[in-house]
This record gives sequence, C-alpha cells and structure tokens, in this order.
Amino acid sequence: MIKAVPKPLEEILDQVKDFTKVLIAGCDGCVTVCEAGGLKEVKVLASALRLYFTQAGKQAQIDETSLTRQCEKEYLAQLSDKMDIYDAVVSLACGCGVQYMAEMYNNKIIYPGVDTCFLGVNEERGLYVERCQACGRCILAETGGICPIARCSKRMLNGPCGGSDKGKCEINKDIPCGWELIYERLKTLGQLDRFEKPVDPKDWSTSRDGGPRTIVREDLRI
Repeated sequence: MIKAVPKPLEEILDQVKDFTKVLIAGCDGCVTVCEAGGLKEVKVLASALRLYFTQAGKQAQIDETSLTRQCEKEYLAQLSDKMDIYDAVVSLACGCGVQYMAEMYNNKIIYPGVDTCFLGVNEERGLYVERCQACGRCILAETGGICPIARCSKRMLNGPCGGSDKGKCEINKDIPCGWELIYERLKTLGQLDRFEKPVDPKDWSTSRDGGPRTIVREDLRI
C-alpha cells in the first residue's frame, strides 16, 4: 500500500496564505490507512488553517471533504459542482491523486498536502516499512517471497554481498541484510537449492527508467 507522511504545516501555510477560499480534500484510500490524508487529517489541517487566518486577522473560507479515492475520475467528479468556488485545493492524496485532480481540474491550483514515500506494510501503528519498488517484473517466486530490489540496500539480484555482518547491512546496521532474510526463508521452505541457480539479469524495461508506465487490461476495458 502507498505510504505517505503529512507535509509540514508551515509549508502548506506558505502555499495558501494569500487565498481566501481553500478546499482541503482527503482520500479514503491508502493515505487514510497510514493516517496521513484521511478525513481526520483533513479536519486537523483545516482547523490549523482557520486558526492561522484568524490570528492573522484575515477572512478565509476553509472547507473540508474526503473522497473514496482521488485516483479515479468517478470520485473526483464529485467535486465538479463546487470547484469553481475555491481559489486553491490542498489534496491530501498521494502524488497520483494530486496529479489526477490537477489533470481533471486543470484551471485550478492544486497543492499536495502529503509527501508520498513508498509501497510498504504496517509493521505496527506508526511504523511503515518499504516492501516493494513496483519494478514491474516480480521475482518473489525465486527469492522465497522476499524482494531483493526493495529489501537489499544494493538491489542485488544474486547475493549476499561481502558486506553484511551478523545479519545486518553494512550500509546501515539497523537494516537487516535482505539476502540473509532470503536465505533463512528458503532454508525454512527447504528450497536452498535455489542458490545454486543464479537469478537471470533483470529486465528493467518494466521499471521506471523508461518513463511513465501503463497497464492495459483489455479484459476490463469498456
């Protein structure tokens, strides 16, 4: 799931301080789960902005909303009858949602309210850890369900390197060695023979290096 963190309030204030009508738009998807951009965060940010304008002696209308998702047109369309009211929108969705809203309402100023970080898991409340870099060609079947692209600091496809020590990566002693994790997992599964077969060179054409990627599912298209 996409993980994000709220932008500093000072940064958002600097963006909207000269406007008088601002909409704070949350997203009920990924950013709600990691408590960065859901309705609760919308209300907190809106309250902070109202307080700022009151203390500055300025009149401002700060409205709140939260959409099921901001990465789908049908949900963004729910704002179509009110967007003309506002000088600017602060979107608390991930970077995809911010861009899609800006694309759909191209005459409206759209500001990001969060910093989008990575695809990760919830290890515990308030602790989110990267697990996938969305490279477009998954090799988890060969590595025991542990991704060397995301979990190995050097993104090695055949490891481990010579730099790990007591299960930790030489780059940061707080980071487990991704390839030791893979080894232990394959050992548990009785599949250590996989280490006898080098992983083929990765096809990076499905990764980000070739520009924005597209998925076409003809079976789903209307």
